[in-house]
Amino acid sequence: MVELLLLLLLLLLPFLLYMAAPQIRKMLSSGVCTSTVQLPGKVVVVTGANTGIGKETAKELAQRGARVYLACRDVEKGELVAKEIQTTTGNQQVLVRKLDLSDTKSIRAFAKGFLAEEKHLHILINNAGVMMCPYSKTADGFEMHIGVNHLGHFLLTHLLLEKLKESAPSRIVNVSSLAHHLGRIHFHNLQGEKFYNAGLAYCHSKLANILFTQELARRLKGSGVTTYSVHPGTVQSELVRHSSFMRWMWWLFSFFIKTPQQGAQTSLHCALTEGLEILSGNHFSDCHVTWVLPNKLVMRHSKAAVTSSCDLAGPHQWTKQAVASWTQEKTAADYTVTSCQSDSSSSGFPNL
Repeated sequence: MVELLLLLLLLLLPFLLYMAAPQIRKMLSSGVCTSTVQLPGKVVVVTGANTGIGKETAKELAQRGARVYLACRDVEKGELVAKEIQTTTGNQQVLVRKLDLSDTKSIRAFAKGFLAEEKHLHILINNAGVMMCPYSKTADGFEMHIGVNHLGHFLLTHLLLEKLKESAPSRIVNVSSLAHHLGRIHFHNLQGEKFYNAGLAYCHSKLANILFTQELARRLKGSGVTTYSVHPGTVQSELVRHSSFMRWMWWLFSFFIKTPQQGAQTSLHCALTEGLEILSGNHFSDCHVTWVLPNKLVMRHSKAAVTSSCDLAGPHQWTKQAVASWTQEKTAADYTVTSCQSDSSSSGFPNL
């Protein structure tokens, strides 16, 4: 009798999970952006906006009246999405521009074109990313995860930073991940040439997003530009396209995974919610500030930590005096790459 009941329970389990899935998904995606802020006259850039979270983020911002730039590698796909958003929202100010974050020439070309085209930039959402790629390098020789997820957005942000300051109050939202807890910045192996694990490479890049956000907030204090990092949750998107195992896991647990619209809520919360300025530099999940794992690793290459991303951004961004004061502070955020002076010989990054 007991065996029969157990067998019946096992047979019913998939059906019970299916029936419970909407409530479980709702529980796992409790954060919802409740801001009613409208955005007429505001200018927004969303990277990776032709699919997934980026698409839903762009759609909501367009719905609120913003002039939205879809910064996409695949322009043809981006144009289709732009037309869809225009039709859905009635907002014709949805524009597509080419941006390949794996190529600094493309990043600079995008920034140059945008700065010539627009007088303002009120919201920059660094959303695009790659996950669990087979080992490969960007056009400039960077390991793909750190190159696209962090360094590409690092350069884009700095190229647009003066425009953000001129448009203040303005905001920068960096899409990170819960996976940052497993991340470490290995300066002796930034390009993954000594050892490489696709999953960990993704984690390292997501940690860099958070550290970059923290340092930006510190440096931009008082400028009117605030910055936030977000964990969107586990979302049904194209991000897992490089991993058969992850695609299988996403399919297996698809009933419990957030939709792209649900995944966009925390990005929207940080971009729109009034009174959030005092929380600049914080990390958010489900529309609430969340805990970030402190980086307590002993870093021996402090100069490389300071200069590595700056070789990408260029020496004109920060002064040598800022660099000198920065190297004396040794806070956790030091271990991303923020102050700029050119010293490619010590950074381990190729010249650009």
